[in-house]
Amino acid sequence: MINDQLIESLEMLKEDHGIPRNIKTKIGEISQILKSNEDNNLKINKALNILDEISNDDNLQSFTRTQIWNLVSMLEAEE
Repeated sequence: MINDQLIESLEMLKEDHGIPRNIKTKIGEISQILKSNEDNNLKINKALNILDEISNDDNLQSFTRTQIWNLVSMLEAEE
């Protein structure tokens, strides 16, 4: 089962006005993936791939990038 704190953190990021729209869309995709009924390992791998893509975005502020890395750490702990 995916940690509720992780979903909550994603939702908070999605509501942040300083994050570009394309990043918010990807964060929404991650939330939907993690809430799905798929196998946990599959959900985590999909989410990690998207988070990796987001963390390499040039438009991302350093503070937000740090938050993304924290989410990656939380997901890796779920594996």
